[in-house]
Amino acid sequence: MSETVHQLLHQAYRVLAGVETARLDAELLLACVLGARRETLYAHPEREVPEIMIGAFRKMIDERRMLQPVAYLTGRREFWSLDLKVNPDTLIPRPESELLVAAALERIPEQAAWRLLDLGTGCGAIALAIAAERPRCEVYATDISQAALTIAESNRKAYHLQNVHLRQADWLNGFAEEPFHMILSNPPYLASDDAALHEGETRFEPRLALDGGERGLERIRQIIPSAGVFLEFGGYLLLEHGCDQGAAVRSLLSASGYRDPVSLCDLAGHERVSLGQSA
Repeated sequence: MSETVHQLLHQAYRVLAGVETARLDAELLLACVLGARRETLYAHPEREVPEIMIGAFRKMIDERRMLQPVAYLTGRREFWSLDLKVNPDTLIPRPESELLVAAALERIPEQAAWRLLDLGTGCGAIALAIAAERPRCEVYATDISQAALTIAESNRKAYHLQNVHLRQADWLNGFAEEPFHMILSNPPYLASDDAALHEGETRFEPRLALDGGERGLERIRQIIPSAGVFLEFGGYLLLEHGCDQGAAVRSLLSASGYRDPVSLCDLAGHERVSLGQSA
């Protein structure tokens, strides 16, 4: 027996009562099942939903009740101006990474033909956002996970970004070309003993993309000195990091000879991106 959009949503709100974003989540999941935009749910609440779709929706709601990320259930995540494909092989792009993109774009002249490198690209969010905004730049993007690169390639093709070049690599290993004007990364920065790795939505994401070792700084310690070798004089290194790691990252940048290390804050006033220039 068919039920309406209105009925299904109210049932879902009750099932997701313990989830902070219950109403939004239910609407996004039903819109996904219907292949419609979320606003159409409000425009046509009386629409009857076919039984096969009702089953699919209720399955997604049950999975969301267990805190399975909405992005993995829908297979999509909006980032910058892009609608990206994601799955459990990739980290889910977050607003903090949009701060990293904004910081990069502020420093790349609009008509620049720079060589850029995005380390640990995952679904390709950072590389693709910058490549779309700076079409004359050549953006290289690496990840150790071939499964993640498969998703990144799908996203690259969807936006026809010929200036993005994907490569399987462990950070900077294997690069021997001319130097880059800018290197960016959203590396793993959670400490290995951080409870967040085992709780809530984060436990569904690839640990390889989250676990930054002791104090969450091991990958950052690895990237900072090696990146300097691949940057031209005055080139930028930009790193996303945890909200309490700004001072430590600036200190590491200074110790490796980067000029003028600075940290940038998100809208909540937390330091989330640090950068310096090669000397």
